[in-house]
Amino acid sequence: MGLLVELQKRIPDRWFLRRFLPAGLFVALALVGGGQLGQRHWNDLGLARERIAAALRLSRGTTADGAAVLVLVAVAVVAAAFAVPFAAGAIGALASGSWPWWLAPLGRRLTAWRVRRWAPPGDIAREAVRARAAGRELRADRLDARRARSAPVAPCCPTWSGDRFRAAEAEVRTRTGLDVGDAWTGLLLTVPDTSRTTLSEAREGYDAACEGLAWSIAVTFVGVWWWPAALLGVVLWLAFRQALRRAVEVLCRTTAAVFALQHDDGAVPP
Repeated sequence: MGLLVELQKRIPDRWFLRRFLPAGLFVALALVGGGQLGQRHWNDLGLARERIAAALRLSRGTTADGAAVLVLVAVAVVAAAFAVPFAAGAIGALASGSWPWWLAPLGRRLTAWRVRRWAPPGDIAREAVRARAAGRELRADRLDARRARSAPVAPCCPTWSGDRFRAAEAEVRTRTGLDVGDAWTGLLLTVPDTSRTTLSEAREGYDAACEGLAWSIAVTFVGVWWWPAALLGVVLWLAFRQALRRAVEVLCRTTAAVFALQHDDGAVPP
């Protein structure tokens, strides 16, 4: 564990823990589960140990086959490590509501669907009170949880994250009169190091959650050849989806707080 922490400190951008380690695990999962076990022998641990041991013996050898195995595995790991950030960038853009033109029709349908499902938090709270008065505690608890998740205004984006980002931009505009996009560069040039570090950590959390979603999609795709990978991918998707919501909330709150503090101090240029 100490070695991993030291590597995390020394390797720029934490490439080992955030990129190469997940890439290595994914390649191993794909090679062993999808390439060796398959659907017929999905739970054959003996076969998995045998194939892994054979691959290790081959890779330790000095033959051309051993060198070829090492090169192919290394290329696969590096390719996955470099490909996932691009996929995560696309996921981040979709999550923020910045959909490309060719997905605009789908985005409008999703937005309309979210508007139909949305209800004002006050209405949900009153319905929860009525349900609790009628002795329907489970329904009342579900309504309370829904009220906590419900936005105060109707959705205007295909995603929850996009609505949250726009709400944060509106909050900054109301509080400071500034546009986040226009004033962002000036903010970064004037904020103290502690605020800049906090913003950077919040953004890293958002990027890490998007990368986790990208890995979950890749793992689910391996399920075409080895079905337990699909189950693992779904579990990872649900976990990183929650992580994304938390990261979006932290990023929005941090951005709004930094803008407000700097504006009150007169440090953000108009």
